[in-house]
Amino acid sequence: MNPTKNPYLPADSGLSFTDLIWRYVRQNWKPYLLSASMLASVSALTVFIPRKVGHVVDALAAGKLDSRLLMVELGAIVLAGVLIYFLRVAWRLQLFAASYRLGAQLRSQLYARLCQQGPHFYQQRRTGDLMALATNDIDSVEMAAGEAMLAGFDGTLTLIMVVAMMTMGIDWRLAGVALLPFPLMALAFWRISEHIHQASKDSLACFGKLNDHVQETLTGVRTLRALGLENRSAQRFAELAEDAASAGLRAQRWEAAFEPAVGITLVSATVFTLGLGGYLVWQGQLTIGALTAFSMYLGQLIWPMFAAGWVLALIERGRAAWERLQPALDTPLSIEDRGTMATAVDGALEFDQVGFSYPGHQALALSGFDCSLPCGQTLGLVGPTGSGKSSVLRLILRQYEAQSGRIHWSGHPLSAYTADTLRQAMSWVPQEPFLFSASIAENIALAKPQATRDEVEQAARLACIHQDIMRMPQGFDTPVGEKGVALSGGQRQRVAIARALLADAPLLLLDDALSAVDTQTETDILLHLKQLRHTTAVKTTLIVSHRLSAVMDADQVLVLKGGQVAERGDHASLMDQNGWYAAQWRYQQLEASLDAV
Repeated sequence: MNPTKNPYLPADSGLSFTDLIWRYVRQNWKPYLLSASMLASVSALTVFIPRKVGHVVDALAAGKLDSRLLMVELGAIVLAGVLIYFLRVAWRLQLFAASYRLGAQLRSQLYARLCQQGPHFYQQRRTGDLMALATNDIDSVEMAAGEAMLAGFDGTLTLIMVVAMMTMGIDWRLAGVALLPFPLMALAFWRISEHIHQASKDSLACFGKLNDHVQETLTGVRTLRALGLENRSAQRFAELAEDAASAGLRAQRWEAAFEPAVGITLVSATVFTLGLGGYLVWQGQLTIGALTAFSMYLGQLIWPMFAAGWVLALIERGRAAWERLQPALDTPLSIEDRGTMATAVDGALEFDQVGFSYPGHQALALSGFDCSLPCGQTLGLVGPTGSGKSSVLRLILRQYEAQSGRIHWSGHPLSAYTADTLRQAMSWVPQEPFLFSASIAENIALAKPQATRDEVEQAARLACIHQDIMRMPQGFDTPVGEKGVALSGGQRQRVAIARALLADAPLLLLDDALSAVDTQTETDILLHLKQLRHTTAVKTTLIVSHRLSAVMDADQVLVLKGGQVAERGDHASLMDQNGWYAAQWRYQQLEASLDAV
């Protein structure tokens, strides 16, 4: 399955909830057809039982049944009941297996779509709400494709067959009188379903907010404790939980309104039936057995009526969920992968008058940015906070697209390469490295799962983290906890650097990745990187840093101010220029000497 396209959405998207369900049913017609066949058999057997009971009653009243024939008739009724049991089990297995596949496919599609979205998408959507989409909302769609389809088909078929037997098999007058209250019930159901839709939508939204608060709180639990905000967070959680409970209760309250509507309709139909039926029996126009069978048929109408309410509730819940889920699936990717080139990328990286601003911001993060990074060299990017250093890396990573200018690599635009080709050609260590809840070895080998333990340990030595790991209780098998909580900031950075080095990509991007390590460790890591240029595929390095010592040995250093190149050259020439770089260098050296005292 192509993760960039939803198999249930047309190219122009905007697929309605009803179309989604019917399209899935058409694509999986076999289990639905088999389930429908078994349901039809159940309905036929269900209709058979009252008819058979009516004949038995009339035969007993007429004295036409002996004990042997009575046992045969009762055996037929019991056999019908047993068949109904097994058929109901069988169609549930068939139908729910199909609906669960829809849920699994929608979750896979949503996950794939979220994995491809860029930072701008996540700036607009909250993580907890997205998690709620993948759980509660898809569950509601899944129920509509399974439980609602089954209840709708079963209820409709049962209604048709029961009404047909009541009308043609017993007495059309009784059937007409019994069905008089049903139009009013249909009107009540329509009004109730409108309220259920809005209540379900509110309930799902409240659950999303609650989920987001829990996710955010657990992620930042140490910060909350440090600031003494536990009570405030607990109070906010209680408020959100109350809102979610109230919204869910409103939806359940409206769903509960179906039962009184069914009850009133059934009581009214029973009163009308007994009134007219008693009169017809009195007049000799109807037998007691026929009236008994009709009363049983009337009782069988309870299920179609309840099924109608249940189906409407499930459909409205599913439709409300789809209205929340569809925008996440329809949102265009931040950067479309339209590249076709899949060749190796190892040439010069060139920026030509690049201009860029973040979505929703008018101010330019980069303006007229020019630079060339030849293959095998190291480029340093420095400058004040907010000067555009990280923006350069985000453009290289194609997290965003430049609004003007050109970015070429090996003589071709970045957009000409496939996304997979670019990712394989880059190793990126972000400002805040992310570690997964796995062992240290598994985190290092993330970009190269087939790496041997020797390769993992060698990468750790190059990142100057090997000794720290060996002092841990389980060595490389030590779990790092969620987001690397068991490691210090410097250790997390070095594990991320080891991971990048093990990937052995032609371009290494370090986004202030040495900020949490001491100067000696920084020097050792940079020395290892310099040596790697001659022994591995890591040929080109781009270092973004606030600490100028990290770029001192770079072939070229750019000083950015306000998104523009203010100074350019190597360390010696920049010191001669006596500009921002020279002033900052002297300040940092003085600061380092004071710290050493």
